[in-house]
Amino acid sequence: MEFYQHALEQAEREHLYRRLVDYIPRDAVHADSEGRQYLMMAANNYLGLTHHPAVQQAAASASLTFGTGSGGSRLTTGNHLLYRQLENKLAAFKGTEAALIFNTGYMANVGIISSLAGKDDVIFSDELNHASIIDGCRLSRGRTVIYGHSNMNQLADLLTNTACSGRRLIVTDGVFSMDGDIARLDDIVQLARKADALIMVDDAHATGVIGPGGRGTAASFGLEGQVHITMGTLSKSLGAEGGYAAGSQVLMDYLINKARSFIFSTALAPATTAAALAALQVLSGQPDMVDRLKANAAYLRTKLNQAGFDTCGSTTAILPVIVGDAYLAVEFAQLLKKEGIVVSAIRQPTVPAGASRLRITVSAAHSLAELTKASQAICTIGRQLGVI
Repeated sequence: MEFYQHALEQAEREHLYRRLVDYIPRDAVHADSEGRQYLMMAANNYLGLTHHPAVQQAAASASLTFGTGSGGSRLTTGNHLLYRQLENKLAAFKGTEAALIFNTGYMANVGIISSLAGKDDVIFSDELNHASIIDGCRLSRGRTVIYGHSNMNQLADLLTNTACSGRRLIVTDGVFSMDGDIARLDDIVQLARKADALIMVDDAHATGVIGPGGRGTAASFGLEGQVHITMGTLSKSLGAEGGYAAGSQVLMDYLINKARSFIFSTALAPATTAAALAALQVLSGQPDMVDRLKANAAYLRTKLNQAGFDTCGSTTAILPVIVGDAYLAVEFAQLLKKEGIVVSAIRQPTVPAGASRLRITVSAAHSLAELTKASQAICTIGRQLGVI
């Protein structure tokens, strides 16, 4: 135990120690903690659907009708019509033949990549891809080649000059979770055609955020049908829990038979599945929520950029505020919390050393007054700490 204690003490000294904080959500963008209410600017609840009445009612009704748990894996006793309904709705929303639900986005990425890439295959992965993509690459039997973030010239060179006796798979975040920028999917599609490579896009932070009606990265570029497999989550814009893959029926059938994180997991609870289905129905019927989210993000982004903050060129609802030093990021977040605003202080290993930041997220449920309050507090504290 002494080794682990020393490791924790070292993390504390380097301002990299993490603690769990209890929050009691009151609505989509407010939560209580230790007797005080806070404005949440750190959640991925982009459309505020966690507290939409139709979504809450669907979850409650499913629990009362089908019970609180699924009772088994999808391949044994845990499958029921709610999964089929949600998968059909997801496939239609993403413009694919089929979809397949996983228990989490992490499990989806790990299961998809480790299944698709064999020992003779090469995976080409953006250096800023999510940790779940990185772990999926590690668990696969394929070789992983990293290209610089959105560096299409380097990707082209690697596709041409990397020996590969099997298949090539290019995998990228659609919206990068710590920088808020969007993958250059138009260029990736062209390069993949030349190299006869498969494309996988992680739309966890893109679904409900970009593209017409929030349909994600491929839709935002007008490239529906040109991405072989899309991964997404039910836990962000859709306000529930879980992940999914979307693509051809052949690929979904392959994952059912090969993806270990799907095969060996108890299925999601009926309430969670029903909530995601209801949220997707709300989004499909009210695409103006996406426009409201974009307007809110643009408003706060403009305020921060005008004040002189470095927001990494983000064009989405994820607004990074680069501060550099880990201690400074933690101090900034703590001072904001004293003002009643919760944001995340992101440090290594989530981002590289020296690139610590606040990760601020915007929701369609935020009011203009709340965004103004947040921008004023961020700017005031940023000047106080010498960030701007």
